Amino acid sequence: MDAAFTEEQHAIRRTLRALLDKRCGPDEVKAAVRTPPGYDEELWRELAGRLHLPGPALPTVYGGAGRGPTELALACEETGRTVLPSPLIATAALAAPLILALGSERQRAGVLPALASGELTGTLAVPGGRLPTALALAGPNDGDWAGGGRAGGIQAHKEEGGTGWRLYGEAGQVLNGHTAEVLVVAAHTGGFARSGTRLFLVRVAGAAGLRRTRQTVVDETRPQARLELRDVPAALLGEEGGEAASAVGPALAATGVAAAAALAVEAVGAAAAALAGTVAHVRERERFGRPAGPFQAVRHRLADLYVTLQAARSAAYHAAWTAGRGSLGADGSLGAYGSGPGVTGRAGERAVAALALAQALEALRAVAAEAVQLPGGTGSTWEHAAHLYFKRAAGDELLLGPVHRLRARAAEEAGLFAGAGRGAGRTAGLPAGVDA
Repeated sequence: MDAAFTEEQHAIRRTLRALLDKRCGPDEVKAAVRTPPGYDEELWRELAGRLHLPGPALPTVYGGAGRGPTELALACEETGRTVLPSPLIATAALAAPLILALGSERQRAGVLPALASGELTGTLAVPGGRLPTALALAGPNDGDWAGGGRAGGIQAHKEEGGTGWRLYGEAGQVLNGHTAEVLVVAAHTGGFARSGTRLFLVRVAGAAGLRRTRQTVVDETRPQARLELRDVPAALLGEEGGEAASAVGPALAATGVAAAAALAVEAVGAAAAALAGTVAHVRERERFGRPAGPFQAVRHRLADLYVTLQAARSAAYHAAWTAGRGSLGADGSLGAYGSGPGVTGRAGERAVAALALAQALEALRAVAAEAVQLPGGTGSTWEHAAHLYFKRAAGDELLLGPVHRLRARAAEEAGLFAGAGRGAGRTAGLPAGVDA
């Protein structure tokens, strides 16, 4: 493994950092999240048009940069530093790779170029807040995680005498779900004997019966929405009569590997910025007539945070390298971000991704807590910039965790508790007698 970044990768980071430092300070972030879309649309268009931010991991034939998940993760580290509110994760890490992996050639050509250019944004809608399970990060996604035939899921019914589909149900905690123009929706199909989970493509424009409501969340920089679908027209993602429902789980797992790497590196970027701000503050803050920085207790706490951050950074970089080590062909046929039934997000890759995400979220939580406490009284006010990072840490763990389930899943993937059962009251992957 060569851990050094290429000059091109360094250039991506430098250019993105320079732009975000000018346009995305704490005051700008707070103003952006209070707008109807929840992010600065002008800044997003500039990031998409000038830096091609949504499409670094998409093949050039579909308007992308033809690089890979590693470059997407490095871009996310810079957006994490400023806690940038944007549809980047929803579009580039969730919706786009699934369309690339499972979509027909017509669907790819019709949607991916617009996503890569930022003309459209997309997201993944999973019923019941089961996003970590759907991506195989917090549990196996080979079960009835999309709701099945029960209330709270999304049902898909084929139109009589036609090839189209209709969706009925609801999904909450959908990232950027209130603004996305393209939805990838997980829905239950078939009767009791032939049930399964498939992915469907919904173009919001003209989608009668779709109601979207922005939800109140801990972290406003990650806007989420509740989607209500009442007989909404949709297209099956892929060819009718093509790959069966069995291809959905592996595609989601492969997407989960790259998404977890991007989110882990993003959390590391946020933690690094929070720690840098805390160090700068304690150097200037005075206690008992002296600067607080030289106090041994303060220095020890900061040193512990630095070690925690560096360990999380190493894990996150390794996950990004693992996700992007396969070369991406013109049709997206290779690598964890690619297409085809052979791309499954292998167990080792999923374990690396889940562990890296758990460690990054834990590091961000620790750094953000100290960023609130060490500045003293000013840090306890909601107006302090540290609370942007504190809320990001809490919000991400609610959305993607909790951390102990990510670690339990990684242990299960690695076969550490191969003899453990899956009895009631216990979490899969934990040894007998240990509950989550």
